[in-house]
Amino acid sequence: MRKIFKWVGRVLLVLVLAAVAVGLWKREEITRLLAVNSLFDADKIVSNFSNMNAAFLNVELPRGDGPVSPLPKGVNMQMPAAYDAWVTGRAVTSTLVLKDGEILHEAYYQGTSENDRRISWSVAKSYLSALFGILVDEGAIASLDDPATKYAPALKGGAYDASTVRNVLQMSSGITFDEDYLDYDSDINRMGRVLALGGKMDDFASGLTETYAPAGQEWNYTSIDTHVVGMIARGATGRSIPDLMTEKLISKLGLEQSPYYLTDGVGVAFVLGGLNVTTRDYARFGQMILQDGNYNGQQIVPAAWVAESTTPSAKTEAGEFAYGYQWWVPVGAVAGDEFMGRGIYGQYVYIDKSAGVVIVTTGADKQFRDDGVSDQHIDMFRQITAAAKG
Repeated sequence: MRKIFKWVGRVLLVLVLAAVAVGLWKREEITRLLAVNSLFDADKIVSNFSNMNAAFLNVELPRGDGPVSPLPKGVNMQMPAAYDAWVTGRAVTSTLVLKDGEILHEAYYQGTSENDRRISWSVAKSYLSALFGILVDEGAIASLDDPATKYAPALKGGAYDASTVRNVLQMSSGITFDEDYLDYDSDINRMGRVLALGGKMDDFASGLTETYAPAGQEWNYTSIDTHVVGMIARGATGRSIPDLMTEKLISKLGLEQSPYYLTDGVGVAFVLGGLNVTTRDYARFGQMILQDGNYNGQQIVPAAWVAESTTPSAKTEAGEFAYGYQWWVPVGAVAGDEFMGRGIYGQYVYIDKSAGVVIVTTGADKQFRDDGVSDQHIDMFRQITAAAKG
């Protein structure tokens, strides 16, 4: 009997040591998975959104060696009467208002500061659109009506077989993809776990096989389409998005801090929502777009692309937000004049060109999907714009 106990003890010891070894080997993956599962917890969400590089794989986008581009302070504006209640109700963490390139208002909340590189979520899509316009202008993408698979052959045989480059830019691929952020088993959350565990985003996209409509026939907000836009850009150039973004966009904006992308396990940037930037540097990007792609005395993004990408072109429903190439257009906007990049939980880069106004907000609003919330944001942005105009 004593021998049996001794043998069992040895087996248990081996199992414990094996478990410890596996735990150490997989520690980073386990840490990232735990981070995903607690990312939006009420007591952690604000800090998490300022420190995504603490738990996720990431790559820096060097700001370059040039000077920081000025954001001069103008006369402090009087914010609308409803502003304070909006900040509290929508869990805003920062706001910055530019009028004609001058800061009229800048504020940080919930312990955040001007040094925080805040997660963009889907505002990153609008950055990718700007980069894509540069690549189109350079001839890397011959036509928006080319098949997506021409530049991303790994997608052949899957749900993207019939999609054109334009279809994915407009989120009109017709692919079946569940974007419910509150459903643990949705496609968007399964994709998040692929990212957390160091998997391959390209494999996730290539593995999608179902469509709900013919490509180009209907619009549906589908974040995986943006990943495919990134695949197309990489396939057309043979370069990574961080390299392209750094050279052609980031290094020319005179940013205060180097942004960073979250990446998957093989270093592919999470282009649909993984860009992390300070509030002031979001504003610099917005000002460049407001100025038709011109900034610091150089044409960074082609003016024609800025106009085309921010004009409604997707087949969205009447009376709803319109969509261009990874840019949103609010109801009642003049085409090409009022538009925005926006991300879940309250991230916005809002632009009113005729007013000369850029508004940046970051947030941690867990009720961002409630009825009327998006309309509250647009109403506040329009009130702020009116106040900024004086």
